[in-house]
Amino acid sequence: ERQETVAWDDRAEAVVAAERRQLGAIILSERPLRDPDPELLRGALLGWIRSAGLGVLPWTESGTELRERLAFLHLLLGAPWPDLSEAALLGALPDWLGPHLTAVRRRADLSRIDLEQALLGMLGWEERRALESLAPTHLSVPTGSRIRLSYADPAAPVLAVRLQEVFGMTETPRVGGGRVAVTMQLLSPAHRPVQVTRDLAGFWRTSYFDVKKEMKGRYPRHYWPDNPLVAEPTRRAKPKGR
Repeated sequence: ERQETVAWDDRAEAVVAAERRQLGAIILSERPLRDPDPELLRGALLGWIRSAGLGVLPWTESGTELRERLAFLHLLLGAPWPDLSEAALLGALPDWLGPHLTAVRRRADLSRIDLEQALLGMLGWEERRALESLAPTHLSVPTGSRIRLSYADPAAPVLAVRLQEVFGMTETPRVGGGRVAVTMQLLSPAHRPVQVTRDLAGFWRTSYFDVKKEMKGRYPRHYWPDNPLVAEPTRRAKPKGR
C-alpha cells in the first residue's frame, strides 16, 4: 500500500514529508513528498511546539514584555483581555500562532515569526487602542526621564528608579486605569534598591529620613535634601548650581 506521512523529525529538527510503499510493516521504498498538504505541515509543527513548550519560540525582550503586560490586564480586568498563561497559549496555538507558520518548516525558520504581532492578533480593536494607556511600557518621572515598567509579576508592576529622580513626586503612579498603584523600587546612586513602596507620600514623611542618613554616609557627594517634596530632582549627583 502507498502512504503519505507528515511528521516532526527530532533529529532533522524539521517537519518531514514522505511517500512510502509498504508491504505490511515492511517499507519497500520511501521518497520525499514535494508538495505536502500545508495544513498537515502546520499541524505537525504545532504538535511539536505543543509538546516542546513555548520556550522553543523566538521570544524577544519586547515580545516577553508584551506578554507580561497582557497578563497583567487579564489578571486585573479578565475578558476580553486574553489568558496568556502557558497552558492557555498552548491550548490555543492554532488560533494565535497557526496563521504565522505559513513559511515555517524547520526549527530554524521559527526566527522569522513576529510573536508581538501574533499576540496582538488576539486583541480586538478596542483592546489594542487601550493597551498603552492601561499598561504603559514607561512612566515619566520629575527629571523628565522615561523609566521602563516591569510587569514580570502581573499582580505588582514595578518601577525601578533612582531616588533622586523622584524628588517632588508626591503621589505613587498608578496603572490599569488608576486601579493599581505601581510598586516603587527606589534605587541608590549605585542602582541598588534602598526602599520598596507603594506609598510614596508615606515614604517621604517617614522612612526617607533613615534612608537619607544612610545614603549621605555612603554617597556624601550626592544630593540628600531635608525636604524631598520641594527639592529639585536630578539625574546627576547634585542639581546644577549646588
